[in-house]
Amino acid sequence: MSLVLPDELLLTALNAQYPCRELQIQQLASLLCPSFSSPSILVAYGLEATGKSCIVGRVLESLGITHAIVKSRECITARHLFERIIASCADAIRYSSEGTINRDGFDKCENISVLTVQLQQLLNGRQKFVLLLDGIDRQREASLTLLPAFARVGEIIPNLTVLIILTAPRPRFLHTTGVPHIHFPPYNRAQSLAIVARSPPPIFPSSPSRPSSSVGGTPTSAATDEDSVWLWSRFVGAVWDSLAKGAARDVVSFRELCERLWEPFVQPIIDGQYGTRDFSRLMVKNRVLFQSEGPLVQSVVPRTTQEEKKTSIENTHSLPYYTKYLILAAYLASYNPGRQDPTFFTKASIQRRRKKGGGTALSRPSKHRKIERKLLGPQAFVLERLLAIFHAIVPHSVVSTADLMTQIATLASVRLLVRTSAGGDVLEAQGKWRVNVGWDYVKGVARGLGFDVESYLAE
Repeated sequence: MSLVLPDELLLTALNAQYPCRELQIQQLASLLCPSFSSPSILVAYGLEATGKSCIVGRVLESLGITHAIVKSRECITARHLFERIIASCADAIRYSSEGTINRDGFDKCENISVLTVQLQQLLNGRQKFVLLLDGIDRQREASLTLLPAFARVGEIIPNLTVLIILTAPRPRFLHTTGVPHIHFPPYNRAQSLAIVARSPPPIFPSSPSRPSSSVGGTPTSAATDEDSVWLWSRFVGAVWDSLAKGAARDVVSFRELCERLWEPFVQPIIDGQYGTRDFSRLMVKNRVLFQSEGPLVQSVVPRTTQEEKKTSIENTHSLPYYTKYLILAAYLASYNPGRQDPTFFTKASIQRRRKKGGGTALSRPSKHRKIERKLLGPQAFVLERLLAIFHAIVPHSVVSTADLMTQIATLASVRLLVRTSAGGDVLEAQGKWRVNVGWDYVKGVARGLGFDVESYLAE
């Protein structure tokens, strides 16, 4: 039987507590190992909500190193920061097993020179000590030489390691070389799903009257927990693909978004309409949750259905005049077969198809039942066809200019139009596109223009 080193057991516990950060934990444990000398300055950097502060603090606690944590954003001035550092170091030494200290003469600290002298007096003859400056790049009234000065403090005091946590360090911001940097990259899709899926919320609300055993078809507590894990893991994947991929900046906001949508998502299960494993039917039932951007907006007062509908209509009519006709032309090009364009969009056929009342002529009833084209998926079309339909439906003549092509590029940038062909120029005449809006959106745009879009759709 092979023996496992204590350090390996420590790293295994930390990796289980903080998944997807094995490399960073290994680097911190190696650089801050109590048995070896540590660098005088160490930098940990990464974006928000990447686990920098909690992982660094947990590694220091697990290694048993005496340390002091100072949150720089809580300090108003540089002097406030220096005095907070002295007070935190004194408290850390007092709470450790190294005995008590006399804090007389450590009340005032005006500059970095006084800080260095006082730290030398506090740490003289003691073991390794780590000073953790969390968010030092957000320090108020910080001079340009503050961070290089902290790097020199670690070189002057041999048993001190200054650990700096930043968001995005500048090149050579410490004015020295050979400084170890530990990067905490943002979590990708697989890592975010693995972290959020670790703690699934229950499907059914907890209540004292709910039985924990199977009586009369009621699921047991163990079965309910298993169903919650199964459903939650698939639910967070759907939330990421629909909303969080472009809206949730980090894993914290992703978790909050999932918790906000979880209760309305499982409400059909609570009402008894679906089972706990009917994920596909739940997705169809709650597809509005994944199409609307309402859950992304934080509000103290809950929004009603009428307010959401009013906001949706206002957003629909906020497009420029010609851009609305481009959206209509793209929708007609996606849902009409190309062979019927002469029937719908030539001037002579438009005049023949119109009635006196402004409606359309009755068509001969078909013997076979057909699916409406607007219920089918959008088809790809070339840009040249889009422009031809646009010129046909606009009530007056429009000259094709660079401004019109700019509006098409803008629609593509906001994902109202999607390019399906790869390579070549984006605005190439034979480039293939596809509309990315639904029938309700197009109907609202056409209503604002007074355009009868249904008369131009093939049956």
